[in-house]
Amino acid sequence: MMKRIFEIDPWLVQSHELHPQEMRLQESLTAIGNGYMGMRGNFEEGYSGDHLQGTYLGGVWFPDKTRVGWWKNGYPQYFGKAINAPSFIGIGIRINGEKVDLATGKFRDFRIALDMHQGLLTRTFIYEVESTTVRLTFRRFLSNEIKEAGLIEVVAQVLSGQASIDFAATLDGNVSNEDSNYDERFWQPVEEDAQAQNIQLITKANPYQVPRFTVLLKQALRLNGKPVQTTNETASGLATARVSTTLNAGQSVTLEKDVIVLTSRDVAPDKQPQTATALMTQLQTESFDQRLARHTAIWASRWAQSDVVIDGDDAAQQGIRFNIAQLFMTYYGEDKRLNVGPKGFTGEKYGGATYWDTEAYVVPMYLAVTPPSVTRALLEYRHDQLPGAYHNAQQQGLKGALFPMVTFNGIECHNEWEITFEEIHRNAAVAFAIYQYTAYTGDESYVNHDGMEVLIGISRFWADRVHFSKRKGCYMIHGVTGPNEYENNVNNNWYTNTMASWVLEYTLARLPKADPAVLAALSVTEAEKAHWQDIIDRMYYPVDKKLGIFVQNDTFLDKDLQPASAIPQDQRPINQHWSWDHILRSPYIKQADVLQGIYFLNDRFTREQKERNYDFYEPLTVHESSLSASIHAILAAELGKQEKAVELYRRTARLDLDNYNNDTADGLHITSMTGSWLAIVQGFAGMRYDHDRLRFKPFLPKQWTHYNFKLTYRGRLLAVDVGQKTLITLLEGEPLDIDVAGQPVHLVKEGQHA
Repeated sequence: MMKRIFEIDPWLVQSHELHPQEMRLQESLTAIGNGYMGMRGNFEEGYSGDHLQGTYLGGVWFPDKTRVGWWKNGYPQYFGKAINAPSFIGIGIRINGEKVDLATGKFRDFRIALDMHQGLLTRTFIYEVESTTVRLTFRRFLSNEIKEAGLIEVVAQVLSGQASIDFAATLDGNVSNEDSNYDERFWQPVEEDAQAQNIQLITKANPYQVPRFTVLLKQALRLNGKPVQTTNETASGLATARVSTTLNAGQSVTLEKDVIVLTSRDVAPDKQPQTATALMTQLQTESFDQRLARHTAIWASRWAQSDVVIDGDDAAQQGIRFNIAQLFMTYYGEDKRLNVGPKGFTGEKYGGATYWDTEAYVVPMYLAVTPPSVTRALLEYRHDQLPGAYHNAQQQGLKGALFPMVTFNGIECHNEWEITFEEIHRNAAVAFAIYQYTAYTGDESYVNHDGMEVLIGISRFWADRVHFSKRKGCYMIHGVTGPNEYENNVNNNWYTNTMASWVLEYTLARLPKADPAVLAALSVTEAEKAHWQDIIDRMYYPVDKKLGIFVQNDTFLDKDLQPASAIPQDQRPINQHWSWDHILRSPYIKQADVLQGIYFLNDRFTREQKERNYDFYEPLTVHESSLSASIHAILAAELGKQEKAVELYRRTARLDLDNYNNDTADGLHITSMTGSWLAIVQGFAGMRYDHDRLRFKPFLPKQWTHYNFKLTYRGRLLAVDVGQKTLITLLEGEPLDIDVAGQPVHLVKEGQHA
C-alpha cells in the first residue's frame, strides 16, 4: 500500500508539513551522505517526539557475539553491526528561555527539502514564543570536496518582538543503537578537549581480533561569517560550545557550525587532534556558500554523466533522481575498502555491510554512469577479501572460496542459518560481476589476473559443494536457499544450479587467457578442469515439460499454487502479517528467482522460454524484496508487456518515496535503487551488451512524452534519446557500431571521420 508524505518535484524531495506520526519515514527520506559518512534527516535543535537518531561512518562497525538458541558448528563467531556513530549535528536553540522543539512548541510555515542537485538538506519554520516570532532556517551538507567535513548553517530572523537566542552546539558520543541489541552503547569516551572543542571515543572491546575504531570529532563556530568567542564545556563523551545574542524585529543572525570527523581507519588516534586542526583550518578558509559551490560543482559533473530525464511523468522523474542521488551519497568509489550497504548511511538495519546486491544490481548501473575505476574498485573489494572467502568455506568443511552473505571484512558475520549457509548463490553473483565488467568495458586486465584468482576460488567451492546422484546420474546441490528467501533448505534450486554451472563454464573459458603466474600459483590441473566440465555436462536442472518452465526447486510444484492476487489486501505485506511457517509453506515468491537466472543469462533462452516462465512466476511474486520489481520490469519490457513494465518501474523507482513495503522508516533501500535505472535502460530502452555488441530495443511508455540518458561504453560517451523516434548520439570517443531495434547503426562523433 502506497504512503506518500512528500510532494512531487523533479529535483526536490520536500514537504510543507511536519508528520509527527511519520517522523522516522521523513528522517529516512531526507538522509544525506558523502561516501565517507552519512546521517538520517534528524533535527539539529533536537526533537523530543518519536524518531530514530542516526549517524554512520563508512567502515566503522562492531563484531557482537553471535546469539542463537541452538549453536550449530560453522556458525560465525560474531554478528557484524553498523553502529550509531557520535552525533555532530546538534545545535540546541533557546528563544527567550524556551527550548525550540517541534514536538512540543508552537510553530508554523514548516518546510523541509532535500535538493538532489547537491545533496543539500534545508529546513525552515517560524517559531513562536509568546509575542516573539523567529524564522529559523537550517542548511546542511556533507562535503564531497573534504570528505571529513560536515557543514551546518542556521539563520535566525526575528519577525516580531525581541528575541534572546542561545545556541548550544554539541558533539555527542553518548549514543546508542536501537535496532541492534536494544539501546546498547558501543562507544567509550577517551578524551574531551573543551578548548579545542574535540571529543575522542573508541569502540568497546571485542574478543574477536577485530580492530577497535577510534573517532575524533572537532567543531568550530562562526557568527555572521566571523569566528566567535564561545563558552565551552565538556562532560564524559560530550562537548558543548555556547553563544548568545539578542535581536530585535527585522534583525537576523547566521551561525555556521563546521565539523571535522576522523576515524582510525585513516588517521592513527594520536595523530587525530593535529590532523583535525589542519583540516578545520583548511575548511574555514572559505564560507559555507563557497564550500557549497565547490561541493555542488562535483555533483554537477556526476549528474552530467548519470542524469535520466523523463518528460510527462514528474513522479517517475523524481523517483529515479532520488535513487541516483542516494546511491552517489553512499558510494562513488573513492575508498575501495568500502562497498554499498543495503541501507547505506540511512539506518542501522543492514547498514554498512556488503551483500550480493552490489554485484547483481549495483555493478551493471555503475558500469554505465560512473568512471570505470568506480566499478573496478567494487571488484577489487572482493579480491582483497578473498582470504576471508576461503575461511568461510573452510568453516563449512568445503574447498575453495565462499564469499559472505553479510560482511564488513570478508568474514561471514550473519547469524541466520538459512541466510548464511544456504544462500550460497551469492558466490555466483560475485563471478557474474567480473563477467559484466569485462563484457561491458572490454578491459580484460582484471579477469586475467586478480579476477581469475576469484573465479578459481569460487569454482573450487562449487565443485566441492555439488554431489553426484548415482540414482539419476547427475550432479545436484541440496540444502540451499535461492534468491526467493520465502523458501529455505530446498533441493536443486534451479537458479543456484544454473549459476554454479555457468561459473564453472566461464572460468574454464577464461583460463587460456589468464596470467600464467596466477595459474601456476593456484595449480589448476587437467584433472580438475575435466571434473568441472563433467559437472557442467551433467548438472541437474528441475524442469516441467508440460508447463514449459524451469522449476524453482524439486518440490515447488507440490505447493498449493495460488496467485498473489488471492491474498487479502489487509494481509499484505505477508512478512508483516504471517508467521514464518505460513510463509514457507505458501507458494509466494519474495523476489525474482528463476527469473533472476533468465535475466542474468538472457541470451541463452528463447522468447518462448522467457514468456512461459514469466507468466508462471510473476503472478506468484509478492515483490516484498526491494530487489524484485526491477528484474520483473526489465523482463516485462523485453516481452512486450509494456503496462506491466511501467507499473513495476514505478514500484522500484518510488519504493521508498511511497513506502510500498511499509519498511522505509528503518532506512532506505540503497542497493535496490539501481533498479529504477536498470528498468529504464535495460527495460524500456532494451540495452544489452553481450557478444561484444551494444544493442538497444527501445519503447516509450504511454504516460511519457520523452526520456533520455547518457552512458559510457568502452571509452565512449553516448546519449540515448527516446521519443516518437529514437536518437543515439556519440558524444565522445571513437566510432562505434551498435544495433538499434535489430538494425546496425554506425555512430560517428560530429566532426569525426569513420
